[in-house]
Amino acid sequence: MRQRNVKNQDEILSNCSFYTDDLATKKNSLKSKYTKISLEIGIGKGQFIYNLAKQNKDVLYIGIELNRGVVALATKKIARFMQEDKEELTNLILTSYNALNLNEIFNEGEVDTIYLNFSDPWPKKKHEKRRLTSDEFLKVYKAILKPECNIEFKTDNRKLFEYSIMNFNKNKMNIEFMSLNLHEDVVSGVVESNIETEYEEKFSKFGPIYKCIVKF
Repeated sequence: MRQRNVKNQDEILSNCSFYTDDLATKKNSLKSKYTKISLEIGIGKGQFIYNLAKQNKDVLYIGIELNRGVVALATKKIARFMQEDKEELTNLILTSYNALNLNEIFNEGEVDTIYLNFSDPWPKKKHEKRRLTSDEFLKVYKAILKPECNIEFKTDNRKLFEYSIMNFNKNKMNIEFMSLNLHEDVVSGVVESNIETEYEEKFSKFGPIYKCIVKF
């Protein structure tokens, strides 16, 4: 996602009940209330993680996004969702953080699921390390995920999908599920359901959505 600055973003975040700059303390205070912890890395406008949290109130959902402006916009949109739905979700936290440092916040084997939705493809070879499915990120995910737990990855970028599949294989990960046209598979019943992101709703008409579920 293109980096952006948002007017009064620090004020927006400081006034948001489900945003924190101290994720370690916040998630530790909530952890005993929930059966599982799931992360979305790269939250877009927040629709995906909000709908997950609304549907699964026994799971603690944490949205990680590096850019504070993006998080500020997501908090505003999620606040509108909550108002419209008359929901006050307590199982949702957003934070601005570098995902490469998540092992400083999460204990080994603490996370149940990681979602990677429509990540920046960083197409240039010199930027490979920035891809959320690169070796550097996979090493972090492996440390914080529980054994046999999933990473769910969606993209509309064929080259990023191919790169990611090759990298999963190189890192000896098991591919549990793969779809080369997710929305078609939902219509045909191959896939039971699919929670869409805002980006997905807008751009899926221009080409297929690829998805895979993998584990270490």
